[in-house]
Amino acid sequence: MATPPPKSPAVRKRPISDTESRQETAVSHQQQWHLGLLWGVLSPIFLGIVPILAKVAYAAGVNVLTVVAFRTIIAALFLWAGMLLFKRNLIRSSMPAVLSSMIAGAINGLGSIFFYTSLTRIDASLGQLVNISYLVFVTVFLRLAGQSISLLTLLRTALTIGAIYLLTLGGAGPADWLGVGMMLFAAITYAIQLVLSQRIMMDIPAPTMALYAITAMAAVVTVAWFFAPVDLRLVSTAGWEAIGLMALVTALSRLTLFLGVKAMGSIQTALLGVLEVVVTVAIAAVFLGERLTLLQWVGAAVLLTSIFLVRFEKGVPRFIDWWQFLWRRYLPKK
Repeated sequence: MATPPPKSPAVRKRPISDTESRQETAVSHQQQWHLGLLWGVLSPIFLGIVPILAKVAYAAGVNVLTVVAFRTIIAALFLWAGMLLFKRNLIRSSMPAVLSSMIAGAINGLGSIFFYTSLTRIDASLGQLVNISYLVFVTVFLRLAGQSISLLTLLRTALTIGAIYLLTLGGAGPADWLGVGMMLFAAITYAIQLVLSQRIMMDIPAPTMALYAITAMAAVVTVAWFFAPVDLRLVSTAGWEAIGLMALVTALSRLTLFLGVKAMGSIQTALLGVLEVVVTVAIAAVFLGERLTLLQWVGAAVLLTSIFLVRFEKGVPRFIDWWQFLWRRYLPKK
């Protein structure tokens, strides 16, 4: 009878030191930051294309509410299909998470109506320059919630207002203050969504928030469309093509936006939104023949100065913990 081989002694794993643990954590955070940077760059590229496609749809004879409603509905369907096929486990979430995401999306949905209505009155380049002021409003809202307004924040806000004045007044044609005002309102709602989304995604994945936020957006703009419905059979093929491309770009922009916010925070992600202006101005110049006047370039320079001064802001809250206040009765007891 063969003698069984002796058991090899159990190998003890060397305990991980605190230094090694900190190094692994630092590497993980660095990888998360780099990935967040990728999402943060892709989002404004997608968003910068949207105003151009909207102008194409308008040129094809599609009215504003039809463009807004169906690009959002189709974008929501894209996200739902993707989640059902590939990430079904991310669909389910807590009621506070779902409702908070939908609140943020509804606010942005209201803003999108003003955004696209504005584009029927002003150039895409001017509209995107005014819209990029949301980068400043993010800081303002975070400071308001933190009850601390700095002199630098006030200065940046004043510079932004002055820049918008120059951008509006310096156009080649008559100034359209209503169109600019609509775009400014859209920028404010977008900033609110960014501030809210950062806190929401402390507890849920970014794709989950993107799904329910865009669903709420679709609901808001669909209700608006029913106030002035049109016969969809009258929409041309070119119009539907532009709306379909807008829907795809919108879905991608929302997903990459929330992934960026989750990884880097709302201020850092918003700062990368400057790329929106670069993309829109470049494409509008090539395909739509839009040009900024000298005075508008001055206004753009003042606006960008206001935006980049964010690096000198001190003591801005990373996020506002309104979650505990709003949903505390639904949270599990500790």
